[in-house]
Amino acid sequence: MKSEVFFDLPQKKSELQKIDEQLSSPDVWKDQDKSQSLQKTKKVLEREIHLFSQIVEKKEELEVLAELVEEGENVQEEITENLALFGQELEAVKLQALFDNVDDPRNAILTIHPGAGGTESQDWSQMLLRMYLRYAERKGYKAQVLDVQPGEEAGLKSATVRVVGDHAYGNLSQETGVHRLVRISPFDANKRRHTSFSAIFVYPEVDDNIEIEINPEDLRVDTYRASGRGGQHVNVTDSAVRITHLPSGIVVQCQNERSQHKNKATAMKVLKARLYKLEKKKKMEKKEKLEDAKSDIAWGNQIRSYVLHPYRMIKDLRTKVEIGDVDRVLDGDIEEFIKSNLLLRKENKP
Repeated sequence: MKSEVFFDLPQKKSELQKIDEQLSSPDVWKDQDKSQSLQKTKKVLEREIHLFSQIVEKKEELEVLAELVEEGENVQEEITENLALFGQELEAVKLQALFDNVDDPRNAILTIHPGAGGTESQDWSQMLLRMYLRYAERKGYKAQVLDVQPGEEAGLKSATVRVVGDHAYGNLSQETGVHRLVRISPFDANKRRHTSFSAIFVYPEVDDNIEIEINPEDLRVDTYRASGRGGQHVNVTDSAVRITHLPSGIVVQCQNERSQHKNKATAMKVLKARLYKLEKKKKMEKKEKLEDAKSDIAWGNQIRSYVLHPYRMIKDLRTKVEIGDVDRVLDGDIEEFIKSNLLLRKENKP
């Protein structure tokens, strides 16, 4: 088994060496954000290298046992045990190797926007927000709801969530696209079936290692009173912040903190993440035009269908994966969908 089949061990070790060299410089530690980012990247690389080293070690043990069998030794029990462990560790390494995008290890900024349909789509967006919060909990991620704009009757008009954890972006980026719900509407007195849409957008959180130039003159900053829950102090002061990036038209807002200063700092993080993703999208579009890319997965396309009536089934339209236990999925168990799409991304990568 060659390392280059699904894991470039020499490259990973080279990356780790470069980070160690950076961390050995006293100047790096003067910048707390940069040093923390480097330490986080180092931790991820060390874990990847350790996982792969374990699989190589188990492979060598199996080769030794195979030689003993040829010599007539009775080691069948050991071979069975080692094969089981080898299979488990091989799957773990293969899954880790699917995160081959430079942004995959980053934290994620996830936004939810209902489509046309008023209360129906807004309620569906609320259900999706719960699903992703439960997913983050299952993964051991830290999810921070930065902003929620409630709907008039139910649900929400928009939501922004920051998800912190190893490969949060790598996982959640597979959820970008339009999600469709078919169900008997709880808001329809005639109990008719309705179809609702909601769009999910996911951005990699940008750290200080990536420079995003933003001209202060290109920004319009507005403050307003926070809406919804948050305590009396939050709701009676102009602590919420909305930032509009005039050249791109991107609008971000945050009302999570009581401090206007903290909300502005968080909103700027979200803006940087969105500008970074926008720039990468432009470059990707140019590349796709040049290479005549075959993939039809793009912004705004429907990616998954959630049918609750007349039957119960959730189907990913990209990988064709289907799951009948809709309650489990809506409770945050979307791992199978994410993994299958990571595999598809790997297969389609040039």
